[in-house]
Amino acid sequence: MLKPAPAAPDPASSRLDALFAALSDPVRRSILERLDGHDLLVSELASAYDISLQAVSRHIQVLVHAGLVTQARTGRISRCSLEAAPIAEAATWINRYAKYWDAQFRTLAEHLLEIENRRGGG
Repeated sequence: MLKPAPAAPDPASSRLDALFAALSDPVRRSILERLDGHDLLVSELASAYDISLQAVSRHIQVLVHAGLVTQARTGRISRCSLEAAPIAEAATWINRYAKYWDAQFRTLAEHLLEIENRRGGG
């Protein structure tokens, strides 16, 4: 029996995979925080960490691959900038599930109110 060919990867799903992988590391999240509102040289970014310049460069490349950072090179100098659009895409994806959290929080609030009323607090 022949197996069906695997479906082509969904580009939106691949972008989210790269984004969440990039955000999974605390150093990369810290780099994004440092770039918020600032364009910084790789050497300026690296100075904040107790890791090698090469390690910081690898982290930056992961962020570039995820679309979170752009690099502008002038000779040997590389300036990094934050690209926030992919974060908005992730927030949109996450917010699709807010309806489930909202329902759980409403249920919890109702239970807490019942407990408070039974104790004579309400």
